[in-house]
Amino acid sequence: MAESIAFSKAASREQIYAEITPQIDALIAGESDLIANLANVAAVLEEAFSFFWVGFYLKKGDQLVLGPFQGPLACTRINFDEGVCGHAYSSLKTVVVPNVDEFPGHIACSSASKSEIVVPMFDTAGKAAGVLDVDSDRLDDFSETDRLGLERIVHLLKGHLTA
Repeated sequence: MAESIAFSKAASREQIYAEITPQIDALIAGESDLIANLANVAAVLEEAFSFFWVGFYLKKGDQLVLGPFQGPLACTRINFDEGVCGHAYSSLKTVVVPNVDEFPGHIACSSASKSEIVVPMFDTAGKAAGVLDVDSDRLDDFSETDRLGLERIVHLLKGHLTA
């Protein structure tokens, strides 16, 4: 059981993703509880990058329901056809939003959120099971590096998810 992660704080985001991804893999490999794993992944991402908000929404019935997260109070339920999370879940594609005020139908859980990236999560059968949602309090804070890094991390969770 890991109690801390190690990464180069002054490194590029690409390097930090490279350093934390195998540690996340090792962290969740021995734990079967989904909530525990999601909580630890959210904590690692927040610690490594100091994101404004990082967390998970899981498919429950016909909505996405708030799961483990790090950051301020969040929206509890999101419909599949609402906001960036609903769009990523429904389109089955990662969505990067440089300026949330320019995204039609953006759900403002916090007015401090300025940019966002949402990565859909899939179960072992390939069905959508939820999303990883990361918000920044800076405009245009997410790049291709973040998309690739977060998609790799979400892929590690695949064996723990059920749709």
